[in-house]
This record gives sequence, C-alpha cells and structure tokens, in this order.
Amino acid sequence: MKVFAISDLHLSGCNPKPMDIFGAGWEGHFEKIKNDWREKVTDDDIVLIGGDTSWGQKLEEGMFDVNSLAPLAGRKVFVRGNHDYWWNGITRVRNAAADGSFTFLQNDCVKFGNVIVAGSRGWACPGSSDFGEHDMAIYLREAERFKLAFQAAEKVREEGDILIALMHYPPCTVKGEDTLFTELFEKNGVNKVVFGHLHGSYYYPFRFEKGRIEYRLTSCDKVKFSLVQIY
Repeated sequence: MKVFAISDLHLSGCNPKPMDIFGAGWEGHFEKIKNDWREKVTDDDIVLIGGDTSWGQKLEEGMFDVNSLAPLAGRKVFVRGNHDYWWNGITRVRNAAADGSFTFLQNDCVKFGNVIVAGSRGWACPGSSDFGEHDMAIYLREAERFKLAFQAAEKVREEGDILIALMHYPPCTVKGEDTLFTELFEKNGVNKVVFGHLHGSYYYPFRFEKGRIEYRLTSCDKVKFSLVQIY
C-alpha cells in the first residue's frame, strides 16, 4: 500500500471555469492529473486530497467534481479547503457521496492498515501575511478540531502505525515558526503532514522537516500536476 497526495484541484465540471487565467500550466490540468494518477495508483493505495477540490457553490456542484474522481484507482481522503463552499456540513457531504472509495474528514480520522489519516481544514497562522485580527477565532477553533482528530486517532492507533495529518492551509509560516498546529503535531506523534493552499510564485518549501515531522506541500500547480508519494 502506497500513500499519495495532491491538493487544490479546483475542478468546475458544472460551470466550467478557464483555469489558464492562472498560468499556461493550468490548461488541461485535470487531464494531466488523471494521466499521472492512472500511471501511479492501484486500488490498494490511498490518495490524500488537501482541499479546494471544486469551485462549486452548491453541494451537487461540488459532488459532481468529487464524483469525477470515482473511476480513478485508490481510496480517496478529502478535507475541506477555503474555496470548497459546496462543503456545507460534514453529514450532508458524507450522505451525498456516491462512491465507497471516498472518505471526508473533519476533526476526525480514518485508518487503512497501518496508516492513520487525521484531518481538518486548518487556517491562516499568526505571522502569516494573510492573518488578521478576525482570523484568530477561526485559528483557535481549527486547533480544537485537530485535538478532536488526534483523540480519535489515539483510539485506533497501534504500535508501528503511521500517523499523517491532512490539512488545507500551511501549518506554519514560511519561516517555520511554531504554531498551535505544529505543537499539536509534535505532541501527538504525527509522522507526516500534508497541506496545500499556496499557488503561483508564492515561496514556501515543498518539503521540510520540523520537530522530526516531514511536511509536504502538494498544491497541484506546485507539484506539476502530479501526485506526490508520501509513504
């Protein structure tokens, strides 16, 4: 079993949005992702999808894009991104899922073999360029959601298991300063962290280690529209 990850697919099957306005590389980006996916992933593998899956505004629009991943191999694990407006209530999302290979996380976890994935959206962190006073309450709330996710993980974790944290937002600033997220990851023995959100020329390391935890940025344009093998 292998674990792959990719984030920020920004699909728009119901109301097509031209993505090449964000750069020439985005032209036909979903076909690039699918072609790479087919070459790498088997039905025994896991694919982590770190938010911003769909531009859809309504649940049925978002699920149309999510369901476009159903024919692709592997078990898919999703968290919500800041543009996933269609994701309005975790119960509604789970009930709308048409495929058994989908798992949607929100302050909880899922276990496959010896791999546990704990996830939530996260939020902008203090010290980040996009963090303002109004963000503090959401930041604190998202940290509490990760506490719940790790409580759930602790109930199923066994010796030798790998614990992966899946989120949408970067877990710390570009300088690597400690945040509530990184402190929780270290406290709860997380092995790897997967995130997205960042695009274009914005600088952030693709892969780094902090507190003996490996962090991976997987926004699809940052990784050339290909899946990143995490484990």
